[in-house]
Amino acid sequence: MSEIILKANIREYSGRSDANAARREGKVPGVFYLKNEKNIPIEVEALELRPLVYTSESRVVDLQLNDGTSELCILRDVQFDPITDKIVHFDLMGLIRGQKVKFDVPVLLEGSAVGVKAGGVLTQILHKVEVECLPKDLPQHISVDISHLEAGQSVTVADLQSEGIEILTDPEQSVAIIGHARAETETPGEEEGLVAAEEPEVIAKGKDEEEA
Repeated sequence: MSEIILKANIREYSGRSDANAARREGKVPGVFYLKNEKNIPIEVEALELRPLVYTSESRVVDLQLNDGTSELCILRDVQFDPITDKIVHFDLMGLIRGQKVKFDVPVLLEGSAVGVKAGGVLTQILHKVEVECLPKDLPQHISVDISHLEAGQSVTVADLQSEGIEILTDPEQSVAIIGHARAETETPGEEEGLVAAEEPEVIAKGKDEEEA
């Protein structure tokens, strides 16, 4: 498990104008919530939030509030400005130690596939899988070795392994596949076949004009 410390202030405002004013000062409003227990309106410095948002790793957040308390949580939702792409709001979901929770964990492909070396094309179809585990067992990512894959072969969710977690995503779903090179997928004589199919049509047309 990888933890990141995030310092936040409990905010007193809730209106849009106050939230916009806070954003102009470089702060981002958000909410911490613990299911069926409590919601805490918070705000953080925009720069402090970037390492949590702009990452491909799963991280548990040690939220440290300005009243001296702290909460264990994960990032559940982020909203961006449609024009500037700046972060405008975020949600943190509280965790309870010893209680399993569902997470989305990134999938990392490792190795250089033999099929790619032979001219094939690698396509990663699935970038995250849903897992259920204790917060302490949350992996930053799940790695899968693709070095053995040849053209036409793939890895599925069933090939993923990580200790202490249960993967909930359909085990038959493809994670990555090596496609054949284009030259291999074209049928020899395919273009000649098209020309041959066109010639009778041209001849027939000429014959009709002569008869006319």
